[in-house]
Amino acid sequence: MNRLAAAKVGSVTDSFVDDGDDLRMGQDPFGTARRSPLLPGVFCAAADLHNHTRFSDGRGQAAEAFASLRSNGLDVAALTDHANFASGVGRPGGVPLAGWLNGIDGEAWKQTAELADLADDPGRFVAIRGFEWSHPLLGHVNVWGSPDFLAPTPSHDMRHLYDWLEGPGADDSLASFNHPGSRGTVLRFGGFSHRQALTRRLVGLEMFNKRDDYLFAGVDDGARSPLVECLSRGWRPGLIGVTDEHGKDWGRPEGKGRTGLFVRELTRDGVREALLARRTFATRLRGLRLAAVLTGADGVPVPMGGDVTALPGRRSYSVTVDLDLGPGAVGLGLSVQLLRPGAVVPQVTEVARVVSGDAPTTVDIDVDPQDGAWAVLRVSDLAGEVDPRAPAPYRHLGSSVAYTSPWWFIGT
Repeated sequence: MNRLAAAKVGSVTDSFVDDGDDLRMGQDPFGTARRSPLLPGVFCAAADLHNHTRFSDGRGQAAEAFASLRSNGLDVAALTDHANFASGVGRPGGVPLAGWLNGIDGEAWKQTAELADLADDPGRFVAIRGFEWSHPLLGHVNVWGSPDFLAPTPSHDMRHLYDWLEGPGADDSLASFNHPGSRGTVLRFGGFSHRQALTRRLVGLEMFNKRDDYLFAGVDDGARSPLVECLSRGWRPGLIGVTDEHGKDWGRPEGKGRTGLFVRELTRDGVREALLARRTFATRLRGLRLAAVLTGADGVPVPMGGDVTALPGRRSYSVTVDLDLGPGAVGLGLSVQLLRPGAVVPQVTEVARVVSGDAPTTVDIDVDPQDGAWAVLRVSDLAGEVDPRAPAPYRHLGSSVAYTSPWWFIGT
């Protein structure tokens, strides 16, 4: 990561013009073109959908958060303070003392909505209110766009949250599994217990949270990779990265997670549509744009997050990757790997070496859909520090830089 971080050092560049047309057609604040030839009709917006303030256990004032996120190059941002066992306890002004036991109450929830509405600037910046359902054993789940919030109960299964998400209090809101495998995930969402009715609306699985990569979370303690376990249970999330910021410098630190969203328009509705379509990638590098399509048996290129047509016995597919890190990283080479279902961690095959800023790279891949319904691309820096939890097949592949959302094989 040091080599890549050095290529991206610097604050927001002067190339950023805060105008709707330039935002759609031009460069991001770090000099990277927003559009990919692989995904016509959409452009890449940088999102951070998981942040905290003094409304729960953060150290910064909520009134300052959205401005900080916007000034540090984010196009989309959410405040998601904790709803926990202490939530709902009245506190003057809805502003508790910072501490992990403190959660939002009704006044804090109301103020967060007011701040998001004030900061929201359609076409230029999207501000979203959410909350983080925070159970000390089951784990943490972000919910965006709900009219109300939910505090957890001491139950040891996910039914309380799932029932609420299907009810009027959630109102078709969207959700994500947060930092899967650490910090309050002893029971890891009840083994990622699945509810079919919520599959469409569970749109995110955090692969980068803060500076942590969750591909191998828990495998050293005998658990499966969260990616393997989540997808094997029937969930179909997009893959995302977040800062999970608890400080006062929202959006500023290098190396923390971010999400790339390929949106049709920079509005709350546009963000929602992109999340539902899973046109997302997870990264921990500011200014990275990653687009990929997988071509199925019908010859149709399918964007990441989509359904790929498969035919019995057909193993020959192709994948096309378009990656850009902006002018500071032109010529920088990265490894692209295909991740497929595995018993503990995904099976991994290096499929390409790509160079930042070059034309899209197309490679043929050998995939048997009978071996599992999904495929993900991982991008890594071969010179980066290898995760000590990584099993042997990954140890020569460096450190993770980005993940596409999964493709799903249908028709087998």
